[in-house]
Formats: sequence, C-alpha cells, structure tokens
Amino acid sequence: MTFAHGAGPAAQAEQLEHLLTVAALPNVSVGVIPACLGRARMPVEGFWIFDTAQVNVELVSGYLTITQPSEVATYAQTFTELADAAVYGVKAHSLITKALLSHS
Repeated sequence: MTFAHGAGPAAQAEQLEHLLTVAALPNVSVGVIPACLGRARMPVEGFWIFDTAQVNVELVSGYLTITQPSEVATYAQTFTELADAAVYGVKAHSLITKALLSHS
C-alpha cells in the first residue's frame, strides 16, 4: 500500500479509512494491486489518462503533459496491465481493511 510521503501511522490510517468510504460509493471502482504480485511494469510516477489524446504525469520536479499518440498508448497499456493485476470489491476491501488494522 502506498501512502502520502512522510505520513505517519495516524495519517495513513486516515487515508485508508477515507479510501474505504470512497470505495463504497456507487460510481467509484477501487482496485488494489496485491503487494505479492510480480509486475513487469510498475511506474514510479503518478499519471492520469484524460482521453485518448492526453496523459498528465506527476514527477518530483513538475508535471508533464503527454500528447504523442504512441506515448499516450503506452500509458493506456500500463493502466490496463495494472487494472488486470488489481483485485476489486470484497477482495480489495479486505486488503484495505488488513492494512488499516496493521496501523491500530
């Protein structure tokens, strides 16, 4: 489970509780990638895919806006691989709860 950099146990527990709350919303799908899975491609940066024409990437030093179609496709493929490796629903809730209990 990845948390805000430098966040202590109390802040991490708060984040997990919030995640459980948001995951229960009918218009939200939360996937959790189990830590035990081996992954060929796990980006270290956060990225947001807005459509087939743009991806925003958050780096330590700033933000990038990707519009080159082949690069946008690479991020879309990475998202698909991560989504396929994730668990959802009850399994995701269980992993989040387990992480939350480890902070108690």
